[in-house]
Amino acid sequence: MIRTPVCDLLDIEHPIALGGMGSVYSPELVAAVSSAGGLGAMGCHYMNPEQIRAGTAAIRERTNKGFGLNFLLFDVREEGFATALDLRPAVMAFAWPRPEQDLAPFIARAHDAGCKVTFMAGGVPEAVRVAEAGADVIIAQGTEGGGHVGWQTTMTLVPMVVDAVAPIPVLAAGGIADGRGLVAALALGADGVLLGTRFLASVESPLHPNFKQSILDSDGHDTLLSEIPDIAAGVVWPGAMSRSRRNRFIDRWAGREWALRKDRAQALASVQAARKSGDVQEAVLSMGQDAGLIHEILPAGEIVRRIAADAERILAERLPRMLAQGRGVRAAE
Repeated sequence: MIRTPVCDLLDIEHPIALGGMGSVYSPELVAAVSSAGGLGAMGCHYMNPEQIRAGTAAIRERTNKGFGLNFLLFDVREEGFATALDLRPAVMAFAWPRPEQDLAPFIARAHDAGCKVTFMAGGVPEAVRVAEAGADVIIAQGTEGGGHVGWQTTMTLVPMVVDAVAPIPVLAAGGIADGRGLVAALALGADGVLLGTRFLASVESPLHPNFKQSILDSDGHDTLLSEIPDIAAGVVWPGAMSRSRRNRFIDRWAGREWALRKDRAQALASVQAARKSGDVQEAVLSMGQDAGLIHEILPAGEIVRRIAADAERILAERLPRMLAQGRGVRAAE
């Protein structure tokens, strides 16, 4: 079994975490990931206090394992945040602060409530900032991921963040969907991984079946970064672009963002209707480039177990064999 410092810190069996995706939340998905030995997370950023309490209760009805409650700090509501602290989850997960925000009070309040704190960062300066504010785990998110991301690739960002915040544990995120990704993250110095798109294509995911199939149909080359989803939603994320699958909606407004701003209300209504009906051409389909690695819909718990088992097999069998072959060549010389 692969066990890293983050497993002990977060009291999990496998160093695998679910991204706190508020728009695709379901208690079944969060509980399934935690029950399988990973860390489930509920995105609270679109929820009022009553919804946060109900969602947390629903998860706890389904698992006795710990999980996280996730907040976007650039748009955090005090009443929702205070409610989450009162519920005392195992982990408070933060992401996307405004440049001028003081992060230490959020982290201190979470620690006072007995929670561990994870904090997502898309660059080294931000990672250092949240480390200095007291975060327990840094999530280094590369641009390959789905939804809101920065500009640097996971391959380069992770080791840079690891070096910058050591000895604080780091989770790698962005473009990771299987055991090979977990092994690669460990090789880069991370202590585990956080996944989003892979869990969107799970049995417990609340996505419309058409959207799940869209992930399976993706070759990994059909996503792009743009501001179009955020312009339609009327929300400005600080320093972020949004990665989604290229479809008719994206193509219609690409290069015409000025027109989208003018017709935003109508466009948003159209997107929301398409999301409900499962129209893959007119909805925003947030997904990472790792969609090209996803070929079947699986139970979330099975995804956790497969990733852990496949990574363990690679570490135990393939890599040692390469080392042995190298020693044999040197001995022959």
